[in-house]
Amino acid sequence: MRIRVTLSLPREPSSVTRARQVLVTLLGLTDATEDARGHLALLITEATANAVVHGAAHDAVDISIRIDDEVCLLEVGNRGSTPDGGVLTAGLPDPLTVGGRGLPLIAALADTVAFVPGPSDQVLIRITKHLIAAAAG
Repeated sequence: MRIRVTLSLPREPSSVTRARQVLVTLLGLTDATEDARGHLALLITEATANAVVHGAAHDAVDISIRIDDEVCLLEVGNRGSTPDGGVLTAGLPDPLTVGGRGLPLIAALADTVAFVPGPSDQVLIRITKHLIAAAAG
């Protein structure tokens, strides 16, 4: 099964919920495991929330969802800057630090994740996740 959806949402908190609802609905059409569905819901939530919080004012949050058989590819982009030079690690900040857990959480739950070049001046995070446990391997 192949599914392709592109969203351009306003840079506002309600867009996080909208993006998650669209993805969860699409995943309902697949044979994705419950774990993969939960991880992907959290992944799109964190990526979209980061775009809303850190994006440039008055710009949209652009989201691409691609499901090809057993793999889901999410791309979330906005105008802004790549954090920490584009390096994603699963290390967490000091326990008393407020915030700073979104990217480490994304790095821990995704099969692959990277900041990739997008259209000019756009920060684009690309996340892949296998939908079926046997495919992840």
